[in-house]
Amino acid sequence: MMSDREGLIARIRQVRRVTSGRDRPSSDATDPLPERLQVLEARVAYLEQQLEGLQDSVHRESERHSKLIAELQAQVQPGAMGASLAEDIRNRGL
Repeated sequence: MMSDREGLIARIRQVRRVTSGRDRPSSDATDPLPERLQVLEARVAYLEQQLEGLQDSVHRESERHSKLIAELQAQVQPGAMGASLAEDIRNRGL
């Protein structure tokens, strides 16, 4: 995941270098490029936050499922299963 993020940052920096290296008059106030870059940077930052939140959520859910699976596996172990069946038989009075 980090390589994708680093690649995106590198591309943004490259765009900035190309933009800053162009010969443009500095008095051109109608050039929307700097404003567009700021909008894109804000959007990328927002998407990175959303992605991190999603990764955290997936990790928590994965941990929860792992614990649940471990509990179920412990319940179906032959010794645990036998003990549960014996207790059930005693409770039913058979």
